[in-house]
Amino acid sequence: MKIAKFLPIILLVGLTSCAELMQMAQQTMDEGKPLSLTEITGGLKEALVVGTNNSSNILGATDGYYKDELVKILLPPEADIIVKNIGKIPGGNQLLEDVLVKINRAAEDAAKDAKPIFVNSIKNMSIADAAGILKGQDNAATEYLHKTTYNQLFELYRPKIKTSVEKKLVGNVSTGDSWNKITKQWNDVAKSVIGQMAGFQPVEIELDEYLTHKALDGLFLKIADEEKLIRKDPLARASSLLKRVFGSLDS
Repeated sequence: MKIAKFLPIILLVGLTSCAELMQMAQQTMDEGKPLSLTEITGGLKEALVVGTNNSSNILGATDGYYKDELVKILLPPEADIIVKNIGKIPGGNQLLEDVLVKINRAAEDAAKDAKPIFVNSIKNMSIADAAGILKGQDNAATEYLHKTTYNQLFELYRPKIKTSVEKKLVGNVSTGDSWNKITKQWNDVAKSVIGQMAGFQPVEIELDEYLTHKALDGLFLKIADEEKLIRKDPLARASSLLKRVFGSLDS
């Protein structure tokens, strides 16, 4: 009788090590207890790190911006009149395409350096902020990051964009050189008698400032996509912490 009584225990010990039993027991306890604020904060920070890293990797690759219609950087709205009339300048269409390629290459080059900037910002998220964000919209963490860090990121990011704009590319010509060339040609026409009669307006804009805004907009868009994916898709939760924190939202 005693042997029969303890047989299930003997078999269980034979199939499972003590460490595995402890892990199973702990997992069962963890799944049953409510999330702690520390877990929520850690999960949100991890999600943002994952999202920003993925976004930087995607946009930092060749054609990361240029071949993605959602983030592809076009000329500033102030230059719409150039786009509509560039064909009137000899070789204008090809010159325009060259500028667009180089502008997007500059953003792709700068995106590679975005990771540490975002990581430093994520570290400042408080427990109170995290608790509210978890139950927020699908992009609540991204919006928080945008609201609290955009100005700082802009100041840190703009010099990188400026460096990319000034970097010599194919033919020893930089993006800034191409932009200056195309706007000079256009402004010469716009300021001429014929241009004034046609109502053309000169284009004056700080290219690196515009590019910085567009590059950051693209990054935040990708980060929002990554956050939504982690919130909605269990397969996107790569760690036990992400599974536990964002799994609490599934129900």
